[in-house]
Amino acid sequence: MNKMTHLIGLSDLSKEQITQLLERGEHWAKRPTEQAQILHGRFVANLFFEASTRTRFSFEVAQKRLGAHVLNFIPETSSSVKGETVYDTLRTLEAMGVEAAVIRTKKEGLLQELAASVDLHLINAGDGTNEHPTQCLLDMLTMKQQFGSLEGLKVAIIGDLRHSRVLGSHLHALPKMGVNLLLSGPGSMMPQPTMVPEGVRIVEIDEAIQTADVVMMLRVQLERHAESLYISKEEYHQRHGLTLERAKMMKPGSFIMHPAPVNRGVEIHTDLVESKTSLIQKQVTNGVAVRMAVLETLLKGSEMAWVSSLATAN
Repeated sequence: MNKMTHLIGLSDLSKEQITQLLERGEHWAKRPTEQAQILHGRFVANLFFEASTRTRFSFEVAQKRLGAHVLNFIPETSSSVKGETVYDTLRTLEAMGVEAAVIRTKKEGLLQELAASVDLHLINAGDGTNEHPTQCLLDMLTMKQQFGSLEGLKVAIIGDLRHSRVLGSHLHALPKMGVNLLLSGPGSMMPQPTMVPEGVRIVEIDEAIQTADVVMMLRVQLERHAESLYISKEEYHQRHGLTLERAKMMKPGSFIMHPAPVNRGVEIHTDLVESKTSLIQKQVTNGVAVRMAVLETLLKGSEMAWVSSLATAN
């Protein structure tokens, strides 16, 4: 696998690169309490310009489990309130010896703009409605653990598709990995037709739920809507959500996923969030493992670091 410098999106990664990141994520998933020193003495900064719980803490846990020193950037108390650009912030961090920056931003394409101008390794923790690559990777790892392989799986992604950066990454990665992808949601929340790859089907919600191996519900992202929801939350749940009645239509052996945070009673009934068929908490657990794999790959290279780590573990 070619050496990765940044993880900005999954559109540029090959099937082989994605596979190796998932394999390395599986390595760490099997060692949920292991403390490694792979990044001992290395400095990593988390720059979150949007609110986050799971992604930010997951990255921090991953960084500390690998032995890195972690800096958490707080926009409200930084020079960004004085007008400093993200570029200048990164250059400042570089001058201090920071080697990697995990960035979440409202601005789509910001990391692509910065990548050619900075020496830090950049990791996309979500840019606007564009991509959220590590969420996609942890979702795929969760599916792979459950079914043994991604090839031939049928995955339905349902809900606010237009505003989902998680979908942005899945549209690039899932078809590449041999997954049959179904999309469903309100007409006003569907992605632009030009964004949907050939072979991805748009279907009604009941067909998606009845035929999928994985039913992935997406949050209604009201903060990204120009106008408020055109119907009540209760009506949205009945029309477009995973209700208890619809859950009974799921085929045997299928599972529920959600990138979270969950709007209980809107896109998914509260009783289903922690049901036996739900993998939502498993996704959170796998987030740490996948982010360890990404950090390790970028900061230490791929094969040599992995061989060294495996030898230590054994």
